[in-house]
Amino acid sequence: MRAVGEFRPQSWSEPVPGVWVADLGQNFAGVVRLRIRGTAGQRIQLRFAERLNPNGTIYTENLRSARATDVYVCRGEGAEEWTPRFTFHGFQYVEVTGLNGRPAEDLILGLALSSDTPRAGEFECSDPALNRLWLNTLWTQRANFIDIPTDCPQRDERLGWTGDAQAYIRAACMNADVQAFFTKWLVDLADAQRADGQFPMVAPLKVAGDDGGPAWADAGVICPWTIWEVYGDRDLLERQYPSMKRFVEFCVARSKPDLRPPDKFHCFGDWLHINADTPKPVIYSAYLAISADLTARAAAVLGRTSDERHYREIFERAAAAFRAAYVKPDGRIEGDTQTAYILALAANVLEPSQRELAARHLADRIAERNYHLSTGFVGTRDIMLVLSAIGRHDLAYRLLHNDTFPSWLFTVRHGATTIWERWDGWTPTKGFQTPSMNSFAHYAFGAVYQWMVENIGGIRSEAPGYRKLCVAPVLDPWLEWARVRYDSAAGRIVSAWQKTTEGGARFEIEVPCGVPARIVLPAIGGVATMTESGRPVREHADVRVRAEREQEVELEVRGGRYAFAVERAAQPRKIERPVR
Repeated sequence: MRAVGEFRPQSWSEPVPGVWVADLGQNFAGVVRLRIRGTAGQRIQLRFAERLNPNGTIYTENLRSARATDVYVCRGEGAEEWTPRFTFHGFQYVEVTGLNGRPAEDLILGLALSSDTPRAGEFECSDPALNRLWLNTLWTQRANFIDIPTDCPQRDERLGWTGDAQAYIRAACMNADVQAFFTKWLVDLADAQRADGQFPMVAPLKVAGDDGGPAWADAGVICPWTIWEVYGDRDLLERQYPSMKRFVEFCVARSKPDLRPPDKFHCFGDWLHINADTPKPVIYSAYLAISADLTARAAAVLGRTSDERHYREIFERAAAAFRAAYVKPDGRIEGDTQTAYILALAANVLEPSQRELAARHLADRIAERNYHLSTGFVGTRDIMLVLSAIGRHDLAYRLLHNDTFPSWLFTVRHGATTIWERWDGWTPTKGFQTPSMNSFAHYAFGAVYQWMVENIGGIRSEAPGYRKLCVAPVLDPWLEWARVRYDSAAGRIVSAWQKTTEGGARFEIEVPCGVPARIVLPAIGGVATMTESGRPVREHADVRVRAEREQEVELEVRGGRYAFAVERAAQPRKIERPVR
């Protein structure tokens, strides 16, 4: 654990006489360093909050029973400095009482705390709102990666919720080096696994139940597989593999003979969706398929050939059960929600013809919401990735740029400096949501950052630990330029692009030394319209042309820095320019 940032008050207000409120400009988890010259026995009280009430006082109802209060009693012997130990708060605003006058300029300093997970990524583009969205994912991650991946840092909870962790883990890897962090937490998760193989709601197992349910318990499979994919950590995968097997066997044992869900089972559902309740059996069946598939892949990596066949068979049976139970002849999936189609497509449980129909229905469900999300934690994890996988980058970019409710940029437009727990944590018409569950630092919806790296930047791994790469940026029709950096286990990867006034684009790409990389650029007119550092690409000794397609060119390189330019650049069509 260490300090990862310092924040000085951006402003002070006095909503009630003698009650001073400082705005530190950023929501974070940490403590305040107090500096004061007081009189002996003078009692200074500090209270902490993420948001303000309409009258300017601090909003603390969402803290529930957490007191979030520090008290310092002055010694009265000149300058005194104090920082609390063995605590932290989640806050942007600090209420100070007990002063004899206006706060001194250096009265308080916010110290942001987090586990020591070095920064690994950076995002920047021509839209300040998207830059803020990336920062919001980063600061929410820092606030919740304090020894374990917690759900929120401010209220009386701070639990290692498994569903939140599996939904966000890949995005977390894009922001920071979290290999050691998750290596430790996966010990907690394995320790909390039940004797029958089920994983819990939270790890370490405290307060909440030992039955995580679909999409929560599956963290025991998804998280170790993700760490393997991102860092190539075979030792961790081998350590966790027995618990992955036990979990899938538990799921099979409690399912019906055809692998449909049992009549009764716990499931949180698509948590915090917007009026689109996806049937829980659909979630159950999709995640059974996902976990069986990943366990089969893990078995292949570890050389467990018979296990691989066994879990591949379970996946095929689960996929067949999904199709038989929930997919109608016209391709509609039970529930007919965005999340239902997202899960079916992400879990790869559909036949090719069904995938095509499901993709159309997903697009229709988005369009009928006026191109807005209806997804909760489960659907939001995959919605953007699925849209790009089915070739609907246009829909993905439309969702990304929305700034009306519900959307990522709606919260940014209303002052968010972290990711909110709920899409409607606060709205202009209703004010604050229910205080019993209304965190303003919850990272699950920040899963979108994985998509930003892999599509705006186009940085995708094609081998464990990024030992093989694909860099395939998809130009954003509403951006003029973008730059994405990721310090992978194999080395630094950079993908930057800028549109030209003539309709072309320039690309700066950095590939780690010795790493083979496919580079796919949106070039209309083929390789004849492309240059690298001013030279025709075909004349470049270190660049091989792999393929030319209608609107893109595929190249192959092996390490180095490259500056490509295309005369005419392809990009997704625009769908109703978002109004800012």
